[in-house]
Amino acid sequence: MNEPIPVTRVTDQGTAKLMPDVDRERAWLLTVDGAPQSYVDLDAPTHLEFEYARRLGHVLDTVADPGRELDVLHLGGGALTLPRYVAATRPGSRQDVVEADLGLLDLVVEHLPVPAGVGIALHGADARQWLETAPAASADVLIADVFGGSRVPAHLTTVAYARAAARVLRADGVYLANLADAAPFAFLRSQLATFRTVFEEVALIAEPGVLRGRRFGNAVLLAAHHPLDTATLARRTAADAFPARVEHGRALRDFIGTAAPVGEEDAVPSPEPPDGAFGIG
Repeated sequence: MNEPIPVTRVTDQGTAKLMPDVDRERAWLLTVDGAPQSYVDLDAPTHLEFEYARRLGHVLDTVADPGRELDVLHLGGGALTLPRYVAATRPGSRQDVVEADLGLLDLVVEHLPVPAGVGIALHGADARQWLETAPAASADVLIADVFGGSRVPAHLTTVAYARAAARVLRADGVYLANLADAAPFAFLRSQLATFRTVFEEVALIAEPGVLRGRRFGNAVLLAAHHPLDTATLARRTAADAFPARVEHGRALRDFIGTAAPVGEEDAVPSPEPPDGAFGIG
């Protein structure tokens, strides 16, 4: 059998590279302009290599009874790691994946194809434009993992965007976002303040070292109109190979402090990560 070889392609938004993992036979790392974007094991779709992906997986496991089908909208496709995870853990789920980089979608579909009949539909479109025209109350879960290179685009950070997300979610739905920041957390605090103006409940999952300001890193934002199962999430994330903390309630309000919600005129992308900030988790 021929050994898998790296694949490099210039796509619509950068240079994408698929690199095989020498330790796992059919596993691949996707990078765009050198920044890690996704990790997929085609033989083990429930294997989540990146720390933030595992935390999103913990939330996906706890938002509904195990195995229950869900309608999931993914903003940002990458190598389709989380859609594959949902398809494996919740068979019969209906999933829409919105990815602005059509060239990246083509690369992933060509080299890391999704099995037919698993309920994953791919759409080449801008995330916010799709969200603003999507049917109301059509999703149980909305996952935003959109990066232009290594930064969250500004138009996906505002109160109007948060309202669009809330419109698409059902009453018992949950919004999840992969964000990245470092102390003093101006971006992360503003995002929490933004979603707190639209949703009744917000929470944050992050590695303690990131929250203490020791390094740049990912944080998962959760938002819903109903109480979140933070106790279960706290147990699961604390027991992970890379333990994380769940912030909510008063502690989260203290973390947000005086941060203001983001209006359209104030929106900026997330901060540029320092060199070497991201690696495989």
